[in-house]
Amino acid sequence: METTILVTGGAGFIGSNFILHWMAQEKTGVVNLDKLTYAGNLHNLQSISAEQPYQFVRGDICDRDAVRELFARCRPQAVVHFAAESHVDRSIHGPDDFVRTNVNGTFALLEEARAYWAGLSASEQERFRFLHISTDEVFGSLGADDPPFCEITQYSPNSPYSASKAGADHLVRAYHHTYGLPTLTTNCSNNYGPFQFPEKLIPLVILNARNGKPLPVYGDGQNVRDWLFVEDHCRAIRTVLSRGKNGETYNIGGWSEKRNIEIVETICSLLDEMCPNDPVVPHRQLITFVKDRPGHDRRYAMDARKIERELGWKPQETFESGIRKTIQWYLQNDPWVKEVTAGSYRQWIATQYS
Repeated sequence: METTILVTGGAGFIGSNFILHWMAQEKTGVVNLDKLTYAGNLHNLQSISAEQPYQFVRGDICDRDAVRELFARCRPQAVVHFAAESHVDRSIHGPDDFVRTNVNGTFALLEEARAYWAGLSASEQERFRFLHISTDEVFGSLGADDPPFCEITQYSPNSPYSASKAGADHLVRAYHHTYGLPTLTTNCSNNYGPFQFPEKLIPLVILNARNGKPLPVYGDGQNVRDWLFVEDHCRAIRTVLSRGKNGETYNIGGWSEKRNIEIVETICSLLDEMCPNDPVVPHRQLITFVKDRPGHDRRYAMDARKIERELGWKPQETFESGIRKTIQWYLQNDPWVKEVTAGSYRQWIATQYS
């Protein structure tokens, strides 16, 4: 029987990067279950869409019947669970979807995974893994001099988004301890790189700067995040899936703490060099401070020593190398950018899947 992994949310930013990375490195088949909300984009996976061991299924993780049928038909050896609502601003304005997808959806997926796992042979049960992808935001906010988050840091979520992810993390932990389901959880810092939907800081700044539009910076711009290049994250997930210990959590970080204003200024400087003919140069003239978001966490930082020590993973990109690669990707993929920002992709989905 051909070995298969089930990836949920595989048309999103991190999920699609992971599938592309996985298909380039592994011989295992991939089934990609994605609801195709606004942030899901099948064009991210165009380069592998015709490959035999890859299959896309449009569906909702909250649909227990559909998930059950998928487990029965595909018989995956592992689940890699990315599917989530993930944008803090959206969670503030509309928390319902976040609770539904991140909490109820994870519960539905765990229940169906548990039922499927219970029916496997002893050797198949031994090999099965349920890997849940989470975030550093579940830990809350750090002061300027606080040590970084580690795997035993107390949860203290401050937004509807982070609270819903914390709820999902607790469910995954409970299913391991109560039912013995072989689960793994990773908590990552801020990702950036190719295919990121342009509501997030880095692609938003790149695209606005190129078009001479204001570069919005919340509050005083001093909020600090740890930045992780998405391909490094994908390598870490593969490492945890193959060598992680059941029931454990692993923090994944880039060792790149940066203030938001630093990020924006770095992008501006690189664009000055790479795009000297843009409408407004130097690009940093476009920086505009805007009213801070409610409950904006001041600082996140990740202590990734556990995964480095126990599993041998380390990030390969510095922020300086990763941000240059990211900007180059957006400059070289203008058709993707135009389609995503113009909404024509959404119309294509509506026609394709109506």
